Amino acid sequence: MVSAPVLVLGIETSCDETAASIVARDADGRGTILSNVVLSQIADHAAYGGVVPEIAARAHVEALDRVIAAAMDEAGVRFADLDGVAATAGPGLIGGVIVGLTTAKAIAFAAGKPLLAVNHLEGHALTARLTDGLDFPYLLLLVSGGHTQILLVRGVGQYERWGTTIDDALGEAFDKTAKLLGLPYPGGPAVERTAAFGRADRLALPRPMLGRAGSDFSFSGLKTALRIEAEAIAPLSDVDVADLCAAFQQTATAVVRDRIGHALDRFRAAFPDIALPALVVAGGVAANKALRAGLEAELGARGFRLVAPPLELCTDNGAMIAWAGAERLALGLVDDLDAPARPRWPLDQMAAPLIGSGHKGAKA
Repeated sequence: MVSAPVLVLGIETSCDETAASIVARDADGRGTILSNVVLSQIADHAAYGGVVPEIAARAHVEALDRVIAAAMDEAGVRFADLDGVAATAGPGLIGGVIVGLTTAKAIAFAAGKPLLAVNHLEGHALTARLTDGLDFPYLLLLVSGGHTQILLVRGVGQYERWGTTIDDALGEAFDKTAKLLGLPYPGGPAVERTAAFGRADRLALPRPMLGRAGSDFSFSGLKTALRIEAEAIAPLSDVDVADLCAAFQQTATAVVRDRIGHALDRFRAAFPDIALPALVVAGGVAANKALRAGLEAELGARGFRLVAPPLELCTDNGAMIAWAGAERLALGLVDDLDAPARPRWPLDQMAAPLIGSGHKGAKA
């Protein structure tokens, strides 16, 4: 007898997307997305040039019930049909995390279903297994507004941080570059569009950490150097802005290529028997075409393949949380209803924090 697929509801509210999804996982470990509803808050935050935590939390409260209902309707399932309820429990903006996790707890309690409190980063880390059926182990490059990390993914719940930013995330650097140059929010796509019309070789920007041992990143100095260049040639014309964007994007890509190159060499030494190892790239910045082209060139030269889930699954979404929940449920890794919401929650629990810690926990 063939067993029925396991159905998991996934809820994601860690930043400025209110999302819910139903994912099915069969006995062979293959996944199917039955619904994936994402409500963006970009318009709510555009006037501020970035995400305002209080506005984000209120928007989640107002929208989440409707988003969950839409996901359930699209998948054609009832709460009684579910095998588990998963929600992001951190890291993220704590107000939003509390909204999603509390809702998941209520559904799990009322329906008598297991709760799966998912690390948001684990959702990104495991998405390639949903979309590409990828086997362990593999490398993950997570590049978003809040995170820039290289992780070894050995298995569900088994992660090693090989590199992280010592200051700003790459997505944050893109957003602040856009704000400095008067480009609209969200900044990453605006910088990429504008860079297409610029000359990257007009301005020489520093390449932080280039050539150093290890795989850590730094982007704070690059932002400062860009600001100094912009102030030196102000007032800025459209041509100046395009050239600044092109120089920033080219420099950031070169830094990522260098940092990832060290990790690829380390992976090859650790797993010499894997014929064609994979690097998974996830996070909103993974949509940047220049970055992808640079990664593909670096990987091709070193005998690796790039695995990039579809854009809608690289950015924050409920399907990645549902899938991570399904993977954990298959291993019996369920949580109690008192599972905490965490503003900070490093995926590698054994690594020492590089950029500090406090009562909220380690930053990274």
